[in-house]
Amino acid sequence: MKALLLLFLCALTAPWMARAQTSELPLRPGDRITLTIGGVPPEEIQQISKVYTIAENGVISLLHIQEVKAAGLKPSELQRAVEATYRREEIYTNPTVTISIDDALGGAPSRVVYVVGVMQPGPKPFKPGLTALQAVNAGGGPNPYASMRKAQIIRSRQDGTRQSIPVDLSKAIKDPSLDMVLQPDDQVILPE
Repeated sequence: MKALLLLFLCALTAPWMARAQTSELPLRPGDRITLTIGGVPPEEIQQISKVYTIAENGVISLLHIQEVKAAGLKPSELQRAVEATYRREEIYTNPTVTISIDDALGGAPSRVVYVVGVMQPGPKPFKPGLTALQAVNAGGGPNPYASMRKAQIIRSRQDGTRQSIPVDLSKAIKDPSLDMVLQPDDQVILPE
């Protein structure tokens, strides 16, 4: 039965990876982004096109326009905001900006979920679309004493409080629509 469960969980992983490549997460302080710009004088391209770290107050500092709010925006939204600011301030008439976040640069150091009650408990990498069953699978599957029926998702709210969400992962195995999509820093707990 456990082998069947693990096989099923592995099968769920492939679609998740395809969705993860097309999703964008909002940027957060500490994220490192690569900004490239075109449509500006050549001598200024090198001054602006580089890697930026989003400051604790949620902004990046750019040539001529100083601070631009980045935290809370998706990379594509930040791209449009930078272009619009350069145009609005009449610095450049037609800038084209590209923003990317690169995990290899330390782009999202805290984007993990935590899994307890599995063979390999601890933090697991978060990707958009990650579900509770996939996180359990990333932890090597449930340990022999864990209850898939009484699983809990602990989620931080924006006001700082924590919410406990019960989910019956044993039913989600048979009906994937009952599985829960996770958010960064969620905790998946399989009690004993």
